[in-house]
Amino acid sequence: MAADVYEEETAEYASELIRRAVIVEHCVGKKLVLHSDNGAPMKGFTMQATLERLGVEKSYSRPHTSNDNPYSESLFHTLKNVPAYPEHGYASLEEARTWAAAFATWYNTQHLHSALQYLSPEQVHNGQAEKILAQRR
Repeated sequence: MAADVYEEETAEYASELIRRAVIVEHCVGKKLVLHSDNGAPMKGFTMQATLERLGVEKSYSRPHTSNDNPYSESLFHTLKNVPAYPEHGYASLEEARTWAAAFATWYNTQHLHSALQYLSPEQVHNGQAEKILAQRR
């Protein structure tokens, strides 16, 4: 899992985040696809080089279609509607980073997703899904 907050959106920051995520999740050499928008940071040279070096396949949203990835849309909907979302913003970049890290941990380890048969992403990612679903049956 990787999450971070920056003061600006750049290909360099996006590249660093994806590199960190692939390494932390032990996904180097695995078949990965990164779906993103068509923005400059995601199509910038630094990001493209990082994805190529890591062997990550690129997938982009269709032009003028902001909602073509239901998993991303679900994440953003939950983020914007979670009761702990700060109404009045953040006092500092560090406060925003702390909140985002806590949200990402909760979302991936505790929040049960209907599209994942009410499992957490961590349970699916770590191969626990079949065992948990069998116990439910």
